[in-house]
Amino acid sequence: MPDRIHSPGPPRGPARAWTGRSAGGHPDDGPADDDRHETYAERMDRNWDELMQELRVTQTGAQILVGFLLTVPFQQRFGALDAYQRGIYLVLVALAVLATVLIITPVALHRLLFRRRLKGELVHVGNTFARAGLAVLAVVLVGAPMLLFDVVLSRTAGRIAAGATLVVIGSCWWLLPRWMGRGAPPPA
Repeated sequence: MPDRIHSPGPPRGPARAWTGRSAGGHPDDGPADDDRHETYAERMDRNWDELMQELRVTQTGAQILVGFLLTVPFQQRFGALDAYQRGIYLVLVALAVLATVLIITPVALHRLLFRRRLKGELVHVGNTFARAGLAVLAVVLVGAPMLLFDVVLSRTAGRIAAGATLVVIGSCWWLLPRWMGRGAPPPA
């Protein structure tokens, strides 16, 4: 019995380009020096499981944020917001909903394409949607304290809070991963 799971060949569609066969036997097996000794199918299963675990955490946070934003208009002070604050609020609601949709899309794709032998494509597209969802969520996370500090303190305080949040998110989500991965090979 072969020790490798049959793979239908190179991924179909525009999601991946054929890169030739690697030591692992499949074009997307990546470097053989990762000590995992897994087949393409096993790696895609592991990548998918890791992506879903990450999305579970992100999805919960995004949904709580959307729920919070949706309750704001029902508060007594909402009528006292000026046009700028209402505009920021509406943009934040739209972006929070968009972030939630982007983050949940890989799950919907998986369910709709279940048992169609498209795991590699699902991992690639799911990763793209997750990254887009995180980018939009970052904008919401910068805008939420901006609105809150603007309402409670002043417009200047709101802008300072937004700037500080942007620095923290940029440091944690962009600079730190680049610093940690500076000597690592590019993703396979």
